[in-house]
Amino acid sequence: MILSRVLIKPTCRRLFSHRPISTLSSNPYIKAFPSSVFEGGHLLTYLETNPPTPSLAIGVAQLPPTPQSFIENPRFTTILYEVLRQHAAQDPTLQAQAQAFAGPGGVIFGSPQQRTQRTARKTTAGSGGGSQAGVGGHVHLSDLRNPPDFGRIAFPEDILGSIEVDGHGNIIGEFEPSGTYRIITNEGILGLTDFLRTKLVERLAEEEKMDR
Repeated sequence: MILSRVLIKPTCRRLFSHRPISTLSSNPYIKAFPSSVFEGGHLLTYLETNPPTPSLAIGVAQLPPTPQSFIENPRFTTILYEVLRQHAAQDPTLQAQAQAFAGPGGVIFGSPQQRTQRTARKTTAGSGGGSQAGVGGHVHLSDLRNPPDFGRIAFPEDILGSIEVDGHGNIIGEFEPSGTYRIITNEGILGLTDFLRTKLVERLAEEEKMDR
């Protein structure tokens, strides 16, 4: 990852005062501040506060960040999934995927057992007259750093989680973390849609205010 240099006006005269902030060219929304704790390391954060708030950083890594050098911040990860549980269902990109799922050739994401159970339920509910209702399933919320080809499923390390959709493309379930997602892979670092990134930054800013 090549770094671009952006000088942000310092907010106070501490360790990071007057130091340029690096932004990752592969994800310009993430800033990198030199770390005073890890030699040669940088704090990676969505917030522009200078000096940064370490407890709200994505984590620490050498530049360019790699899976080998990255140390994840558990608090950030907790906040990330709380935001996804709260807002994923309202994400326009995920809603569009849900609608495409209900269209001709829509793909059902989920285990064969889940699909069989849903098919049985839908068939039973639809019997007795009229057309059979569509069969539901799950759509995945995937990291934008390595988008899969149309109709394909992302790699496990790129899947943030899934959400249940009915046969009409309506989101009816809650966001469920995949348990396999990795914030940094060889393909890049955490990449969210504009909607979800905005919600995450808003939440981080709220947490920062409460910490002060």
